[in-house]
Amino acid sequence: MDATKRPLQIPPGFSTYAEKHGIFQLLERLLQKIIITQPDDPLAFMTDFLKQDNDDVHKIVVQGPPVSGKRQIAIEYLHENQHIPSNILVPILEDRLRMLDCQNKASFYLLKYRGWLLEGFPQNREQALAMQVAGIMPKHFVLLDAPDAVLVERCLGKRIDPITGDVYHILFYPPDDALVADRLEQQQNYNTDDVSSRLAIFQRHIDGIIECYNKVSKKINADQPIGDVFAQVLSFLCTKSKSNSPFTPRVVLLGPTGSGKSTQADLLSKKYQLINVCVDSLVKEAIVKQSKAGNGIKLYLDRGVAAPDALMFQLVKERLCQLDCIKKGWVLHGYPRTREQAVRMAEIGLEPNRVFALDIPTDSILERLSLRGTDPITGARYHMHYNPPRTNEIASRLRTHPDDTEDAIMKRLSAYQIFIDDICEFYGNTIKHINADQDPHTIFESLEAGIVSPLPVRPDTPF
Repeated sequence: MDATKRPLQIPPGFSTYAEKHGIFQLLERLLQKIIITQPDDPLAFMTDFLKQDNDDVHKIVVQGPPVSGKRQIAIEYLHENQHIPSNILVPILEDRLRMLDCQNKASFYLLKYRGWLLEGFPQNREQALAMQVAGIMPKHFVLLDAPDAVLVERCLGKRIDPITGDVYHILFYPPDDALVADRLEQQQNYNTDDVSSRLAIFQRHIDGIIECYNKVSKKINADQPIGDVFAQVLSFLCTKSKSNSPFTPRVVLLGPTGSGKSTQADLLSKKYQLINVCVDSLVKEAIVKQSKAGNGIKLYLDRGVAAPDALMFQLVKERLCQLDCIKKGWVLHGYPRTREQAVRMAEIGLEPNRVFALDIPTDSILERLSLRGTDPITGARYHMHYNPPRTNEIASRLRTHPDDTEDAIMKRLSAYQIFIDDICEFYGNTIKHINADQDPHTIFESLEAGIVSPLPVRPDTPF
């Protein structure tokens, strides 16, 4: 930051770098580890922690009643029906989960592991609390749920291959190989009475377990095809849990003319104190102030041609680098209008962390814009459907802005459609499409949900 110039400008790359590399989240995890572990030498502990590939890996618990679709692979009973005390079992888990294949996400490519997944554990509140004391905290807790009658029916058809240990079901998941089907056996203790007894034990403990993980848990209906269950589980695992790390929204609103970008930007600005950056307003302000960029842009506008990207980019850059935008965040609309402009923003660290595309049919746009009119005497604005003039006298003297004619609207829509697909492709999974053909406050609720919730991650990336 150059303290000799006004207004103060902060390099936008600072916050973008911290967000991109998860610096604040790393410090948050480090602090949690120190508090839980309480090492004798905190400095040495922090050094060792930072030398690791850090702790940002999968941490998943899948729990559910018997025969709900899960398989117990994390815990092996020493003897059938023998209870293992928490003070014995949890340290075993703790030692296992601290091994390299569970902690180091880079080792996924060598060992096919990234983090850990527990199935069927913890089985009661005591075990869940013991895991928390040991610092074993899942990021996602999946609870598979189904009616008891369905589970009892499932247990009667469950079969196991005694050679491979694979689990099948005679109705829902039969083997393809006839030889395998002939050697299948029914698992011991999988009769109706035994499953009913285990269901009763599960129902007695599950509420206490959920209380320990209520902020990271999700109940999923297991009484549906396995593909649908997996899709819902995967969708949940692709969501990030909310962090206490600082977050400065940098929002871009895309959308055709008449989609309501200005209205939504104003609502976001008022509620979250974001700086409302309208490119059209920036241009008008620069022209009025007769700044260097404003004078250059005016020369092109007077000739009825678009201003060069270099001038528009300089105007946007100067505004977004000012202290209020860096400190409070911003909501930008009217820019970028091409992929090249979006690329230039990203190259200097002005990359948005939330991008919304306001989608609306052409018919709705024409209805919104072409039916607007202004009273030349009072300056009041009307709409023939949503805000009609009160008298015929007012209606007779309304004037339509040249930009609101159908030909002008279609020309702007065509220009938007040429570049929007490339822009959406550039922003990738950062962009979220919003139906803008509805009430403004309903649209705002969708935007708000997208801002306050962490961005989902792709299934092939660490959670």
